[in-house]
Amino acid sequence: MSVTTEKPRRSKTGRTQEERSAAMRERLLDATIDCLVEYGYSGTTTTRVAERAGVTRGAQVHHFPTKTDLVTAAVRHLATRRAELAFAQMDRLSESADPVGDTLDLLWEIHQGPIFAASTELLLAARTDPELRVQVSDVEPEIGAMVIDFGKRLFGEQAATPQFRHYSYTAMDTVRGLLISNWAYPDDNQLDARWQRAKACLRTMAPAGLTPSG
Repeated sequence: MSVTTEKPRRSKTGRTQEERSAAMRERLLDATIDCLVEYGYSGTTTTRVAERAGVTRGAQVHHFPTKTDLVTAAVRHLATRRAELAFAQMDRLSESADPVGDTLDLLWEIHQGPIFAASTELLLAARTDPELRVQVSDVEPEIGAMVIDFGKRLFGEQAATPQFRHYSYTAMDTVRGLLISNWAYPDDNQLDARWQRAKACLRTMAPAGLTPSG
């Protein structure tokens, strides 16, 4: 008896249903990030996101039933993409003459732009929104874990210590604090000077002997 396996149906564009569904999800997530940055959390409505993504309201609800589901998935999606960009720099950092300083600069760079603005919008909104707070409490540790994982891959066993973990969290807190304070008095030159000063302090706080494991 022969067994036949049904091949995935493809549309006129040559994409399967799964591929089309994944593309729609990505459009929704990207549109959500855009709305969070442009309108803030309160101004980010599911209708506005669907319109910007160019999908129907029904399609949006199918993929993300609630606004909370949508915004937390969007921030997780963007954080993952930023992590991929960071991991792409692994070879360069492994050969760096200043791996600690260059890694701190990379941490600074990946916090620029929409991921930080969108994440901060959710953190502020979670203070008074219990449902959102539950989901944000899951996303935040994931973002921190990505940074720790990056450190372990770069520095090996030297990064598998509580001291390195605490150092990484301190570095992230420093980066976030500088970026938030800059919103009140936006000045790129001053911000860069403040980062260079903070980086110099963070460098002295780094666990001794950190060198790339590769």
